[in-house]
Amino acid sequence: MDAYLLLEALHILSATILFGTGVGTAFYLWMAHRTRDPHVIAVVGRHVVLGDWIFTGGAGFLQPVTGLGLVHLSGRDPFELWLLITYGLYLLAFACWAPVVWLQSEAARLAKESADDGTALPPRYFRLMRIWFYLGWPAFLALIGVLLLMVTQPSG
Repeated sequence: MDAYLLLEALHILSATILFGTGVGTAFYLWMAHRTRDPHVIAVVGRHVVLGDWIFTGGAGFLQPVTGLGLVHLSGRDPFELWLLITYGLYLLAFACWAPVVWLQSEAARLAKESADDGTALPPRYFRLMRIWFYLGWPAFLALIGVLLLMVTQPSG
């Protein structure tokens, strides 16, 4: 297998893992949140944060590395408009994801404290989850845009 095909396979695989894990972890944390059960939220939240670091973070690191490698090996101009839009959308997704991981971690910590103390979730937990929810949408939509551009590679 030549270098381009290997890089392309890694790029597609990491894009799949990035998007799939992102959607999956968000779904599970949201469903746990809806229970309002601190025990459930604490356990699911801990696993979601770990999954985000390992899978979303790992794939998120590979995406620009493999993507820029593909641009270089293909001889494309790295400043083609569709690539510039892709870079911007990817940066937007990352700018939303970085605080989301912290928010998830903090929400899980607050849920664990509530579970350990036998108390209701504090108002701060709900504020963090609102911010988490609103940051998730631009990241999700930005990654859809990146995937569409990656597949279509529009010219001009």
